[in-house]
Amino acid sequence: MKITFITVGKTDEQYVKEGIEKYLGRLKHYVTFEPIIIPDVKQGKKQDINRQKEQEGKLILDKLQKSDYLILLDENGREFTSVGFSQNLQKKMNMGLSNLVFVVGGAFGFSDEVYKRANEKMALSQMTFSHQMVRLFFVEQVYRAFTILRGEKYHHL
Repeated sequence: MKITFITVGKTDEQYVKEGIEKYLGRLKHYVTFEPIIIPDVKQGKKQDINRQKEQEGKLILDKLQKSDYLILLDENGREFTSVGFSQNLQKKMNMGLSNLVFVVGGAFGFSDEVYKRANEKMALSQMTFSHQMVRLFFVEQVYRAFTILRGEKYHHL
């Protein structure tokens, strides 16, 4: 199974980039993990939020194949503990999925078309985090999930 991680907008903060790179390097030992960055959609001074979500949504959907299993990182999604997330990943692997795609949308969320295409929604927390930090937290949690599944010492039970 491959995991694709789509994000809207680049990561600006150097310390966040370094953290993401650290966990991407570690993940190589467990799974093929492909980050994809979709450029920010700029609207100028007269920002139309729905139009922005639609444009971002089209860019997201263009990156997907029909067989991709799509999970949106969304504040209204299902929450997991780290162990629960690892168990959920194991279920997805057992389903024989070829590509599991997680997406962090833009600042205003997802378009209706992206919500319709999604197989699931997942929330990292009830708290609100910056899009920069969500990327780091998510990559770390995927790494943690694989160490849990392998019974390694990274996660203390």
